[in-house]
Amino acid sequence: MGQGVSVPDLVTPAFFNGIINQAPAGCAGKNFYSRDAFLKALNSYPQFGKLGSADDSKREVAAFFAHTTHETGYFCNKEEQNVPANENYCDTNFPDYPCTPGKRYFGRGPLQLTWNYNYGAAGKSIGFDGLNNPEIVATDPVISFKTALWYWMQNVRPSVTQGFGATIKAINGAVECNGKEPAKVQARIISTLNIVANLVFLQGVISNAEILLY
Repeated sequence: MGQGVSVPDLVTPAFFNGIINQAPAGCAGKNFYSRDAFLKALNSYPQFGKLGSADDSKREVAAFFAHTTHETGYFCNKEEQNVPANENYCDTNFPDYPCTPGKRYFGRGPLQLTWNYNYGAAGKSIGFDGLNNPEIVATDPVISFKTALWYWMQNVRPSVTQGFGATIKAINGAVECNGKEPAKVQARIISTLNIVANLVFLQGVISNAEILLY
């Protein structure tokens, strides 16, 4: 495990506000997501941003915020938009995480946590009842960021050093990879470039986009 970088030194108020201020006025997320909530959640995941070399760690931080920016529309959305009324995202193939009648496990939070098995596993790890109270991911900002960091550390982090495309596959590969939805892939890349630009111009800690898009 690497020494990494100081994540709070990278995710400054100017950096975080540079993302969320791009969300339209009136977004539910603008009064929900905050740098303070992210840093409180980060305390539970001290190895985030401690990946290999300093450059590897900067890639990880930049990639995380690129994906959360894309998933939430610059932290505009707390919940998945336009979910079909009959879609509960309940997969009965995971008996360890049985769905609660009447509960819906659609995307919520910075990485849009989805499916009963993810809510159940995240809740067990973090300390909330994800199966009976999935709504808390959209009502408690610290838990919300914890679910994103939990998912990242469990499923995405091993892909960070393999390139940005590998992180897309880890998050939403079934939908976006192998040429299925090139527009969404392009949107993620644009988000990444914006995040890298923020890190470059606000803090001078990343020399160019190649540090992430390699």
